[in-house]
Amino acid sequence: MYTVYILQSLKTKKYYIGHTKDINDRLRRHNTGLSKYTKKFIPWKLIYSEEYQTKSEAYKREMEIKKYKGGIKFKKLINNL
Repeated sequence: MYTVYILQSLKTKKYYIGHTKDINDRLRRHNTGLSKYTKKFIPWKLIYSEEYQTKSEAYKREMEIKKYKGGIKFKKLINNL
């Protein structure tokens, strides 16, 4: 199983979208500074996730959500929690 996820920085309110096979480990890595881009925005909170069977499906969905970022579809996605 692969997870597509959206994180929100509690420091700056920025969003980060990604996919992973192990969401708990990935969140830990984001919050301990092991991810180059996200380390300056620690701490991160998981605000949304979806599960997919294959890595290619997850990657496709990640790219789709990244296209939404900042738009109406993105706001609907994260506000429907």
